[in-house]
Amino acid sequence: MDDDLTTPRLTLHRLSPEEARELIECGPQPGEPDQPGKPDQPGGPDQSGGGLNAARWAPDYPDGGDVSAARRYLDSLARAGERPHPGVYEIRTREDGRAVGGVGFHGPADDTGSVTIGYGLVPSARGRGYASEALRAVLESARRSGIARVKGDADHDNTASHHVMTAAGMRRVGEDERVGYYESTWTPEPAPPGPEDRA
Repeated sequence: MDDDLTTPRLTLHRLSPEEARELIECGPQPGEPDQPGKPDQPGGPDQSGGGLNAARWAPDYPDGGDVSAARRYLDSLARAGERPHPGVYEIRTREDGRAVGGVGFHGPADDTGSVTIGYGLVPSARGRGYASEALRAVLESARRSGIARVKGDADHDNTASHHVMTAAGMRRVGEDERVGYYESTWTPEPAPPGPEDRA
């Protein structure tokens, strides 16, 4: 899962640690309301040079969710001895290259091969099916990389997020008083035979 992922309408750009730090610097800080990227920062709205691979940002990107995901990603990388992080992606529209949200894993896979996913779009990009399209691509990439299960959840009143996970092929597996739980699972493919298996 080292490369960008491409769908018919989106490019999912895997953030490097440097890009995650830059996103944190340009996004809303703890205690601040969500605000657009700061135009005087590299990679901010309508900036075409430098910053986050010269991606242009939608006027309402990044938001607090994008900053939290970038922080979780960097925290995970800083913990010594931890499994590799499967990635955090910036969602960009292929039509104009604007960053409109993010999708990524909350941390490395656990001992059972399970990871938790999160995603979000800025308000100006919602209602177009981008979140489901991005989530489908990341789920397929996770499956190909050997991850056995991807989990997600959404508050009961967040019907849009429930629809996103269902449309991406995740199955509802439970709920509690606050959230509904979803997952996608795969049977790990057997390893190809090695030279010692051939006779």
